[in-house]
Amino acid sequence: MNLYTLLAARAARGRPVRVGLIGAGKFGSMVLSQAQRIAGYHMVAVADLNVSKARESLQRVGWPEEQYQAKTAGEAVQNGTTFVTDDVAALLACEEIECVIEATGHPIAGTRHALAAIEAGKHVVMVNVEADVMVGPILAEKARQKGVIYSMAYGDQPALICELVDWARATGFEVTAAGKGMNFEPRYRYSTPDTVWGFFGWSEEEVAKGDFNPKMYNSFTDGTKAAIEMAAVANGTGLDCADDGLGFPPCGLHDLAKVFRPAADGGRMARSGLVDIAASQEPDGREVFNNIRYGVFVTFKAHNEYSRACFKQYGLLTDSSGWYASMWRPFHIIGLETSISVLSAVLRNEPTGSSKEFRGDAVATAKKDMQPGEMLDGEGGYAVWANAIPASTSLKHAALPIGLAHNVRLKRAVRKDQIVSVNDVELINDIDVVNLRREMEERFRPTPSVAA
Repeated sequence: MNLYTLLAARAARGRPVRVGLIGAGKFGSMVLSQAQRIAGYHMVAVADLNVSKARESLQRVGWPEEQYQAKTAGEAVQNGTTFVTDDVAALLACEEIECVIEATGHPIAGTRHALAAIEAGKHVVMVNVEADVMVGPILAEKARQKGVIYSMAYGDQPALICELVDWARATGFEVTAAGKGMNFEPRYRYSTPDTVWGFFGWSEEEVAKGDFNPKMYNSFTDGTKAAIEMAAVANGTGLDCADDGLGFPPCGLHDLAKVFRPAADGGRMARSGLVDIAASQEPDGREVFNNIRYGVFVTFKAHNEYSRACFKQYGLLTDSSGWYASMWRPFHIIGLETSISVLSAVLRNEPTGSSKEFRGDAVATAKKDMQPGEMLDGEGGYAVWANAIPASTSLKHAALPIGLAHNVRLKRAVRKDQIVSVNDVELINDIDVVNLRREMEERFRPTPSVAA
């Protein structure tokens, strides 16, 4: 609650918090929109493969053109301006940059960027959940060894869920479930980039007017993004993924404590301590009343009659028994809030959520029957969706993480809804990241969950 005070004190001493951003897409644009408004927060460099597009992002969010004309990072530091480049190495070579925000959304590139930033002695705010769920625990360990912070991005749902879980545990409650809201119906599971706009209710004309990435939006629709984020939450909190993956029970705000309690007490969770999604649509497409589509939540249990009575006295939303209650945040505004993570890392030396263990995994699962020779096209594509399952189950099946399922060829047939194994594909590219993943699997080999 005092980040702004700490930042003001730094700024008064002539020591602004200096930041580098990798990736100037939608998330990066939101980061840039707020960065110009925070006194003592200096965006020294922005790196993107498309420099012209990065400059367009800066212009679109209201930066004066003269503010991002620096020719080098050193010039930007000296003059308080910003250097725009396609050279990530040049950004990382700037000693004055204390924290790097990785916002490319590309799991392979994101892994490499994070490793290089950590090696350069810089804190990392990992917007790239795709990379984090694939190798986050070992990246966090490498950061600890270098004395820097590896953090989830505040404002994105995984970090906000971790915050709610931490709040519940720090106040002495048993966490029974945690997750987020999302627009989902079972038929969405097999959506492709060709069909996704119909699920959003957008016409071809509306899509043509915008700068929309069909694969990105399809990963939101088919449940892949949800699996990635919930597995990351499991790794950051010690909660578990259900043995058969996310259930997506439809649920509105007033029923969170009823639905997200153990089945033994009338809920929809197989047991206490799981992550899942509160779907904002019924399976038949009807809108759930008072849904939390853009929010996050935690459900928790009173430990005695006195706490249970307090739940009622102070108006918490509980189940009918009064033992289970819910707390939630109705909205998240992703990149507009990311500075909280940067300032927490630099000024407090604390992450806003971080992968502590390999507990959940987002694994590639076939959208259709496929034959040897066919190509997988990764997150949001035509071939696979991701399911969030216990890491112990993933290792048992030698499952292919969704982050390694792009541009790889099948060497064995797979059936629709079958988990794709690393033994089903030819892993001949990006061997450095493949080996890092294997190192993580060995070093953080999980114990089976209670229900496994």
